[in-house]
Amino acid sequence: MATAAISPDVLAKYEPVIGLEVHVQLLTASKIFCGCANKFGSAPNTNVCPVCLGLPGALPVLNAKAVEFATLAALALHCTVNERSIFARKNYFYPDLPKGYQISQYDKPLAEHGWIAVPTADGATKRIGITRLHMEEDAGKSLHEGFADSATRTYLDLNRCGTPLVEIVSEPDIRTPDEAFEYLTRLKEILLYTGVSDCNMEEGSLRCDANVSVRLRGAERFGTKAEVKNVNSFRFIRAALEYEIERQVEILESGGRVAQETRLWNANEGRTYSMRSKEQAHDYRYFPEPDLPPLIVSEEFLKRKRTELPELPEARRARMIAEYDLTAKDAQTLTASREFADRFEEAAKTAKNPRRVANVLLSEVGGRLNALGLDHDRSPVSMTGIVLAADLLDEDKISSRQMKQLFDIAFEKGEDFGVVYEREKPQQITDASALEKLIDEVIAANPKQVEQYRAGKKTMAGFFVGQVMRASKGQANPALLNELVTKKLEG
Repeated sequence: MATAAISPDVLAKYEPVIGLEVHVQLLTASKIFCGCANKFGSAPNTNVCPVCLGLPGALPVLNAKAVEFATLAALALHCTVNERSIFARKNYFYPDLPKGYQISQYDKPLAEHGWIAVPTADGATKRIGITRLHMEEDAGKSLHEGFADSATRTYLDLNRCGTPLVEIVSEPDIRTPDEAFEYLTRLKEILLYTGVSDCNMEEGSLRCDANVSVRLRGAERFGTKAEVKNVNSFRFIRAALEYEIERQVEILESGGRVAQETRLWNANEGRTYSMRSKEQAHDYRYFPEPDLPPLIVSEEFLKRKRTELPELPEARRARMIAEYDLTAKDAQTLTASREFADRFEEAAKTAKNPRRVANVLLSEVGGRLNALGLDHDRSPVSMTGIVLAADLLDEDKISSRQMKQLFDIAFEKGEDFGVVYEREKPQQITDASALEKLIDEVIAANPKQVEQYRAGKKTMAGFFVGQVMRASKGQANPALLNELVTKKLEG
């Protein structure tokens, strides 16, 4: 970090004020104002036509599916959807904007006044306001590297021109980089649940700019803000905000003045750089798009869209905690994606103990997948296998140690849990006399540990349980073993 180290006491004098502008590509088959394919990865300049290239005489026609998706997103974010909204021309020159203007919405957006609830550092919940959600088209893409003559030429791929977007603008309610991270995480979850976007940041389906300023705590007026661009992950957004807050505090503490500007984040160096001044607001010369009529959203249309909303992540978490006796942490993990939550719930309905299914899924299977760098779609163990493991454990037919061994074999051989279990068929020793014999042998071999236990060090019982479990090759029934060990040692 380029800024000098600033003490926590100095940082604590200031309050950051953060607002986020998020552009989300809608997952429609075609573009917003023409029939060209809305598809990532096509050969450059192949998904284009006179409309998205802005050729004379070509007229835009609004994509109805884009309106449906934008409305679903607005409702999921608790926004008020306006009955009447207006498309406008946002005029500016840039090489990848062939029309010389972008069709967007300005003073009459599709939706306003929404919110997202985020967890705070003290365990409470805070609402971050959403100022507006409006529809617009994307521009093309300028390619500055990757070609033999990139040092002197810029290449243009106009496939992205006309891609349908919603821009979601937050209120300046965010006060820490962690809150910004949580806001974006919740926003992405909600959008994925509704199915309106794939939110793939690597492909540019979700892009975020951050506006950040600092002010003395207790002050009412906002400080001078900087806009941070070119941030392509939530983790980097948090890092960029942390850097920018310290940079601005350092300037103010040294008696300087923060410049209103746009800055670029450099992930390799972990710092922001000045891109251009924003002392004077850019005049985009907005005016109503003459080729598109006002967008009218009827109450009947809104009612239909409300019925299409899925159960959203926060509500689903609360229900699953109550219904399956899950911890808040487990519920958060299980509902991270709609598909993952669906798979868990389908399995939980067939299991004897849904909470145990969650534990096996997240710890035994999830832990191994994380270690291998795999996602759940590539797991050799199916949800049916996970339910079988949980049920066997719940019925005391296998011990947790045996279950772990079976999962080790399943992952090593790439087999489902049920296949491994049927072949290995580990059996628990539930015969008290057989276990007592093993316990007697361990006690006889460890007189010093027996003496420690009887002198008051009761935790030594765990040593004997472990020794007997090892001698039984993990087949001793844990509950019965603990009971018998205590009985023998106390005798």
